[in-house]
Amino acid sequence: MTIGNFINLLGGLGLFLFGMNYMSKGLSAVAGNKMKDLLEKLTRNRFKGFLLGVLVTAVIQSSSATTVMLMGFLNAGIMDLAQATGVIIGANIGTTVTAVLIAIDVSAIAPICIIIGAILALFSKKQKQKYIGQIILGFGILFFGLKYMSGDDAMGVLKTSSAFQSFMASASNPVVGIIVGFIICAVLQSSSAAIGVLQVLALNGVVPLGLAVYLIIGINIGSVMPLFLSSIGAKTNAKRAAFVYFIFNAILIFLTPLGAFEPFLKLVEGFSSNGSVQVAECHIMFKIISAVVLLPFVKYIVKLSEFVIKPKEHESVFRFTYIDKKIHPNPSIIVLQVTSEVQRMAKLVRQNFVNACEDLISSSLEHEQSILETEELINWLNHNISDFMVTVSSHNMSGDTSEYIGKLFHVVTDLERVGDHALNILEKNESLIEENMGFSAEAKKEVEEIYLKSLELFDRSVGAFIAEELSDTEAEELHNLENTIDSLTLQAQDNHIRRLRKKECHTYSGVVFTKLLQDLERVGDHSYNIAWAARKNKKLIRQI
Repeated sequence: MTIGNFINLLGGLGLFLFGMNYMSKGLSAVAGNKMKDLLEKLTRNRFKGFLLGVLVTAVIQSSSATTVMLMGFLNAGIMDLAQATGVIIGANIGTTVTAVLIAIDVSAIAPICIIIGAILALFSKKQKQKYIGQIILGFGILFFGLKYMSGDDAMGVLKTSSAFQSFMASASNPVVGIIVGFIICAVLQSSSAAIGVLQVLALNGVVPLGLAVYLIIGINIGSVMPLFLSSIGAKTNAKRAAFVYFIFNAILIFLTPLGAFEPFLKLVEGFSSNGSVQVAECHIMFKIISAVVLLPFVKYIVKLSEFVIKPKEHESVFRFTYIDKKIHPNPSIIVLQVTSEVQRMAKLVRQNFVNACEDLISSSLEHEQSILETEELINWLNHNISDFMVTVSSHNMSGDTSEYIGKLFHVVTDLERVGDHALNILEKNESLIEENMGFSAEAKKEVEEIYLKSLELFDRSVGAFIAEELSDTEAEELHNLENTIDSLTLQAQDNHIRRLRKKECHTYSGVVFTKLLQDLERVGDHSYNIAWAARKNKKLIRQI
């Protein structure tokens, strides 16, 4: 094999890999969000999850991408590992579509696809049409590269290469075949691409089916490498998902010493004499056999992954629960993770607000230490969620996703300020207890009424934002609730002045009471801002 042959081979391989990657990105852009919505609505039925995994991966053509997407759902807390396992098993079957297309050999239409795809990608005004053009163009380049790679000036010359034939003879050992397949996939970083290269070799008659079987096993094991690399330093569930993916792709290796493939190979050879078709058949059958064997044992696979990969021991509470910076699924799933983290922050803020107000009303400092510690965590989440959103904002996001991220910035800021007001309430309570003072029964009743109204507004506002839905009726009710808080605050201030004139309360406690009312009223204001962030295609009416 000359240097020219080698360059032609690499050039064809480069076109093939670029076409596959370009097509996959186009498919993800067109169907990614819809596939994400389907996965998000996944039930606990493992068989439905399995079928959904087949569908999603058949569309976006990457089992690794589907599994990374699942890692995002696991981290966002909207799916457990048992649900994800069924989808992973299905994803491994869905990824065989590329091998089927290569086996059919539609390379004759590759030039037409390149022309049509280039026109749509370059000259279409609508973004969706550009993505469709990207899919068609990537498809054409993929098969053009495949045809070029298999030509007489590239891989075709291997049929007459004595050195390569000698290597094939030494590689007939199953262990060597599996290792070579693993290396090929680890280098190409795509099992579909590695299987495509193997199909070209088999089509040219340079790799016999007996060896191709073990190469396929090695390639499937090698497909785990991108997931293992992406899960290094990631959260526990992400590592477990990668382990489940490995179990599925490695199970066939246990049949190798038993020589179980001999009758299987005769069956495959009986279907077709075309090497490319035979490789595709083996690839598909292996995936189906693995799925049939493993699907009934999903819960045991999950337990095994939990036994092998222990939960992390975290030294600090200052960490994300749902966001995983090591895993980079598509932007829509990143948004789900951020939303879950914001929801966690909202629960902490609510907890502090309730504890501070209840302690004030009961004239105690029962939750003082808890409030201070939680406030530190709230501040940490505020800064780090905001920093993370700045990072993800640089990703290629749709208009709706970008708009939602912008609203999240406002919501995080409002939540942090509600937390600050809870801390202010604690500090006022501390000062009253230190001075051995308190409020009259009437003043406490007024504080409690405003506190409960503010809490109701906070809960309903956060609920509306998480659901991403605020109807006109609900918006009007929340607006009236905020007006009620304002009215109660003004009334409490008037009553306070009356009590001062009658000398029914101390001047110091009166000053604290006035500032306390401001804190409670501001909590209502920030809650109302959060509610308005739930409105789609509408700007915030104000930002306090």
